Amino acid sequence: MKAKITLLTLLFLGLSIGFAQQNEEDMATLSIMTEYAKAKNYEAAYKPFMELRQRNPKFNRAIYVYGEKILDDKIEKSTGADKVAYVNDLVKLWEERGTYFASKTPKGEYAAKACQLMYDNKDILNKTDAELYECFDAAYKLDKATFTNPKSLYTYFSLMVELFDAGKKPAQDLFNKYDDVVEKIEGEIENYSEKLNKLVEKEDAGTPLTSKEGRYKKSYSSYLRAYDKISESVDSKLGKRANCENLIPLYQRDFETFKNDAVWLRRAVSRMFNKECTDDPLYIKLVKAYDETAPSADTKYFVAGLLLKENKETEAISYFKQSFDLEKDDYKKGKLAYRIGTILKSKGRYGQARGYFRDALKLNPSNGRPHLSIAAMYAASANSCGDTTFNKRAVYWLAADEARKAGRVDPTLKSAAAQSATSYSAKAPSKSDIFSAANSGEVIKIGCWIGASVTVPSV
Repeated sequence: MKAKITLLTLLFLGLSIGFAQQNEEDMATLSIMTEYAKAKNYEAAYKPFMELRQRNPKFNRAIYVYGEKILDDKIEKSTGADKVAYVNDLVKLWEERGTYFASKTPKGEYAAKACQLMYDNKDILNKTDAELYECFDAAYKLDKATFTNPKSLYTYFSLMVELFDAGKKPAQDLFNKYDDVVEKIEGEIENYSEKLNKLVEKEDAGTPLTSKEGRYKKSYSSYLRAYDKISESVDSKLGKRANCENLIPLYQRDFETFKNDAVWLRRAVSRMFNKECTDDPLYIKLVKAYDETAPSADTKYFVAGLLLKENKETEAISYFKQSFDLEKDDYKKGKLAYRIGTILKSKGRYGQARGYFRDALKLNPSNGRPHLSIAAMYAASANSCGDTTFNKRAVYWLAADEARKAGRVDPTLKSAAAQSATSYSAKAPSKSDIFSAANSGEVIKIGCWIGASVTVPSV
């Protein structure tokens, strides 16, 4: 019995020593790989990376973090068959990461990365548009929540357009995919806007951001700029393929089939509205069906639009109010307020429009577009809201100040806001005008719908 116990003890001891030795060896290899990779000496890092990856692939996630950079370097510096091999190996590496570190490997994100890598190297991989589209489509359906990369979202939609142009996808598939991608982009914009709003509100309250919050703000702003750019690119890619000549026959054909489908109706109405197909009788039929099927903030908004076309402005404004009151999501309510304000602005109802623009700013303070709209209305009213030539031109100070606010809160509008502010300031009284008027530092009250005051700069 003692002999058996002794043998077992020696066996366990031998195993422990073996594990310890292996662990030491793996740690040493990991350390060598990491030091080379941190120094961006990826060529030297390749050998220890491959050794550790093959010997103990679940040892440490750094194998995959640095391994991606190492293989990226190999891909960049190689050609022909070698490049194909490294591309395929990077795809394999991501698959291995998903196997050994599943909780740290979002499925949609990494599946999309693999598709994007193959797309970027499609010529040497001999991949067709159809194959690549199916890759992205599978990634999107696998885990839509983490399929968020702006470039990959654009590539995904771009491939659909190419297949449509080649006659391999029908128009309805193209428009459905456009809606999918646009809604996904809008969802990501909402996500990062809400995060940024909290930081903007903190700064506006006079509380400095911590260094960590400052980094977050920079990151959120970067993502918003990227999504803003991609959103424009997706619209541009769709282009005239979604013009009224294509949309109207399609929706006429499918109306009876989908007249009680709220999602189909919402998308059809939105697209007809955005493509300015609102003069066709079909648009009215779609709006009414949408409102009857699923009354909501959206439907009331579109009904208000119809009433405006019939010059029933009082009724239209009533529907706009219903639309605003029905929306419960703050971010969507802010977007809706901006849309309503824009329509009222186009009708010359500046006072009511400003009210909605201010609501939009309260609900989504990191969107600077309402500031630019208010600035534009001030500038357009300069000649009618001032009682003297000097005071009329003083309105441009209000406009410039409002434009500058847009640049402060919205990272996507810094350039446009600065240009607008400069333009408005150039139209305001000059230093010599102030000197001649002898009113430096005085407060001027601006009348009519503006109802605000502006202080003359000191000279």
